[in-house]
Amino acid sequence: MNKTVANAEEAIKGITDNMVLGLGGFGLCGIPENCISAIVNKGIKNLTCISNNAGVDDFGIGLMLQKKQVKKMISSYVGENAEFERQLLSGELEVDLIPQGTLATRLMAAGYGMPAIYTPAGVGTEIANGKESRTFVFNGEEKEYLMEYAFEIDYSIVKAWKGDTMGNLIFKATSRNFNPLIAMAGKITIAEVEELVPAGKLDPDHIHLPGIYVHRIFQGGNYEKRIEQRTLRKKV
Repeated sequence: MNKTVANAEEAIKGITDNMVLGLGGFGLCGIPENCISAIVNKGIKNLTCISNNAGVDDFGIGLMLQKKQVKKMISSYVGENAEFERQLLSGELEVDLIPQGTLATRLMAAGYGMPAIYTPAGVGTEIANGKESRTFVFNGEEKEYLMEYAFEIDYSIVKAWKGDTMGNLIFKATSRNFNPLIAMAGKITIAEVEELVPAGKLDPDHIHLPGIYVHRIFQGGNYEKRIEQRTLRKKV
């Protein structure tokens, strides 16, 4: 089955106001730059965005925040985005900060078709307020666990290094952290890739995400591949 589309504009067809989007990336690695630009240009608004982080002011989800297209952000880390901070403190943006492991596991649960998970993370903190908990005996120890619901994501948008026309994906380095989980969780998943090859060209042993999770794929371009922070040793 050929899942290719021509470009980002065609790939995001069906994404409308008020939807829940999952966006891949870790720091500034593996961000679906082309699809984000298409969403910004289309002016889609009132979005709930689920992503490990919110990019920076002028890159990644930060571009959507600048245009006031995001009404709620669900993330584990947002420390590099000044506009995000401004919108949060002014009450313009609703924010749900989630422990990174919980975020990952809730995405995985959605991909596996599990409605909820139990985790010890957040027990006894503000994160537990209003949430159901249960005590389990595990490995001989009695412990309290929070119930966390799997995410319900309308569209997931990810970026991979290589992909084939059937949607099989290979990620590169750090971009593999959250992109596969985001891809698994979406009702419809869009993948943009640096290199698109015919089906059968990828070594099956090298595929990180099978095409069963991907519905649309295209070859993107003009990737900036920014580095979030660069630290250099002082010359002596």
